[in-house]
Amino acid sequence: MTKWVYVFGDGRAEGSARDSHLLGGKGANLAEMCALGLPVPPGLTITTEACNAYYDGGKSFPEGLEADVMAALQKVGEMAGRGFGDPDRPLLLSVRSGARASMPGMMDTVLNLGLNDDSVLAMARESGDERFAWDSYRRFIQMYADVVMGLDHEVFEEILEDEKARLGHELDTDLSAAEWQEVIARYKQTISDELGQAFPQDPREQLWGAIGAVFSSWMNARAITYRQLHDIPTSWGTAVNVQAMVFGNFGNTSATGVAFTRNPSTGENRLYGEFLINAQGEDVVAGIRTPQSITEAGRIESGSDRPSLEKTMPEAYAEFVRITERLEAHYLDMQDLEFTIERGKLWMLQTRTGKRTAKAAIRIAVEMADSGMISREEAVRRIEPASLDQLLHPTIDPAAERPVIGSGLPASPGAATGEIVFTSEEAVDAVRAGRKVILVRVETSPEDIHGMHAAEGILTVRGGMTSHAAVVARGMGKPCVSGAGALRIDMRNRTLLAMGAKLGPGDVITIDGSSGQVLRGAVPMLQPELSGDFGRLMEWADATRRMTVRTNAETPADARAARSFGAEGIGLCRTEHMFFEDGRISTMREMILADSEAGRRAALDKLLPMQRSDFIELFEIMHGLPITIRLLDPPLHEFLPKGAEEIAEVARSIGVEAEALAARIDELHEFNPMLGHRGCRLAISWPEIAEMQTRAIFEAAIEAAKTTGAPVELEIMVPLVGLRTELDFVKARIDAVARDVMAEAGQEIAYLVGTMIELPRAAIQAGSIAEAAEFFSFGTNDLTQTTFGISRDDAQSFLQTYRQKGIIETDPFVTIDTEGVGQLVRIASENGRATRPGMKLGICGEHGGDPASIRFCESVGLDYVSCSPFRVPIARLAAAQAAVKEG
Repeated sequence: MTKWVYVFGDGRAEGSARDSHLLGGKGANLAEMCALGLPVPPGLTITTEACNAYYDGGKSFPEGLEADVMAALQKVGEMAGRGFGDPDRPLLLSVRSGARASMPGMMDTVLNLGLNDDSVLAMARESGDERFAWDSYRRFIQMYADVVMGLDHEVFEEILEDEKARLGHELDTDLSAAEWQEVIARYKQTISDELGQAFPQDPREQLWGAIGAVFSSWMNARAITYRQLHDIPTSWGTAVNVQAMVFGNFGNTSATGVAFTRNPSTGENRLYGEFLINAQGEDVVAGIRTPQSITEAGRIESGSDRPSLEKTMPEAYAEFVRITERLEAHYLDMQDLEFTIERGKLWMLQTRTGKRTAKAAIRIAVEMADSGMISREEAVRRIEPASLDQLLHPTIDPAAERPVIGSGLPASPGAATGEIVFTSEEAVDAVRAGRKVILVRVETSPEDIHGMHAAEGILTVRGGMTSHAAVVARGMGKPCVSGAGALRIDMRNRTLLAMGAKLGPGDVITIDGSSGQVLRGAVPMLQPELSGDFGRLMEWADATRRMTVRTNAETPADARAARSFGAEGIGLCRTEHMFFEDGRISTMREMILADSEAGRRAALDKLLPMQRSDFIELFEIMHGLPITIRLLDPPLHEFLPKGAEEIAEVARSIGVEAEALAARIDELHEFNPMLGHRGCRLAISWPEIAEMQTRAIFEAAIEAAKTTGAPVELEIMVPLVGLRTELDFVKARIDAVARDVMAEAGQEIAYLVGTMIELPRAAIQAGSIAEAAEFFSFGTNDLTQTTFGISRDDAQSFLQTYRQKGIIETDPFVTIDTEGVGQLVRIASENGRATRPGMKLGICGEHGGDPASIRFCESVGLDYVSCSPFRVPIARLAAAQAAVKEG
């Protein structure tokens, strides 16, 4: 029999932190805290397996689940001294999701479950506080109707705002028990009118409705989007945690809050968090009320005049501090905690490894390693490589003027500039049109996930440091300013009112997520310094990794940037990019359009000094590091003009008739140029192109060696080889020109000639090709295209559908397809080294900067990965983690 349900409470638990695959992150950690003897309300966890069975059964509960849950609820009730559905001492429940990976706000929650027209009276009698009971009941109706019955919560918010205005109240807490009853009557009537059914009174019906809603929320649009953004498999499913309610809205001796054991933005080793008196947990994260600081130091820093938890409830605060220290020491990592205080009694509702910015993650890891809590290897292992991208975002130039129009909380660091948009749909549309935007909202909700992903940064009028906007923005590495209460958004007129200014869609603002400031217009920015804790962590990573990390670069700016990020050479210099510059494209066209070899050579003679100067500068920047230069790869039609007007202009510039030029362009047109006359095929048809490039390379290497004093470590790569004989032909031309240049200079230069493996045939015949090739570089972009038979430029139209329908888990152009493309890489590596032991192997496609693909490269035993300059730090860290895993 499958065990669907695990019980915890009274210091005992049927699971532990090791069972997160089964209990989800929340359930596993509740069990762990319970076993540690911490104050955790008793409850049960329905496993992720039950979620998968629910979907496998066409969204029906698996056999035996209902009996298991009700038996477990009996035990929970005994521990709580209550009974589920008991008319006198009802057991009220929270029903929460809990996936294996944290997905904040993406799935559904129901609180106060079990309340109905009878149990609310029992709750009022038992508590002696009618207002509290009716407040809890209205919360339950509103949440249940939204999450389970599908009636938007805004409907209830409008009713509540109308009632508060009618009664002259400003805050929810101002309403009396009788007034809440009037609100509830309107709520229930609205449900009946809108849905044609009454609000359910049977606690058991409520429970199964809530469990089904949580399971169903695993496949809601925002959860699917979040999983795709964070590469979380759909097959993991979510657990459901059903727990005895504790109440933070039980008057002024009760509270609820969220905290981190360290600052999630900076990593500072100090308790950090917020709470609300007389509130439930959803109030804190929703941003409906402005929360208060937990610590007195935090209150002072924020400039708040509202008391901290440390001063308001010193005994509960002291116990909470002890628990936070114990949990961080137990988990050996920063913890994200949720808690409730009910009439002075502290209850722990959740602990999990806290989401943090990359800057904070590095500081925490380095400080924990320095303190001996974790090893340096563990410090390297626990930083998410892709998160380093956050550190490469600009910050506002300290010398720049700051036209401040508002300020809020520094919710997620970094700065961003963009046009104002007021909805997530506008953000997505603007980005598709090539514009950068700032998403400006009163507050964000999980439905805004797509807009937040599209925007450069997020600005909200309401919400604290633990609001939805803050948590999600930090996880995305997006700058965010939250709680900018002095700003006003007028959605009817689509304006942002700030210090007398009226701004609308299209107006540009800058947000500083490190200071909380909102500035008018675009403000000058600086790139961050990658030193300090970052530098130390990268030193530890470099000492750990086996593979070297190169960059894909052909411009001096890219080469310098890559060197500053720690690149150890160039793994791919795409020479064709050099020909597209102004002043060169016309000479390139002259060469292509020439009707004889003599004409082509005349044009190539003009290009030679340009190529030579390009290579000299690259060689000098790299100063003796290895450089792989790829000979001309794309089909020649890419250099030619398109459209009648451009053709006429080019014809005039080179002195030919437009009709003649158009006819020549038609001759060169290819129906499928990606598989056409390109790569080594060009060098075979027109060897004079490869000869010119080879001469430029060797003359530049001789010149650069004189100026730097370091010999160039030169690798010349022949693209798109599928036949050994192709490489033989081109290599002979390279060697001949190399001999001529070295003889003219009276100087020897060591060099290698190799090929880019980007065709399945080349991978299969690698043993034969290696007889001529001295190195292989895997061009996984084209190898993926030719293996799958799909175009990278066109495939996005259906790959997204494939992911949504579970046909593929990841985009094969982002993460290498290990079962297909990866096997070709493995075959080519093994056969190539069988022919040529110790053969140098690398990867230079976009996969070279993808952490998952880098792990695969380590498993194959490649010597290096090469990636774009700004992904070099990511690749260095990922290579270190891959070495640790393989080791």
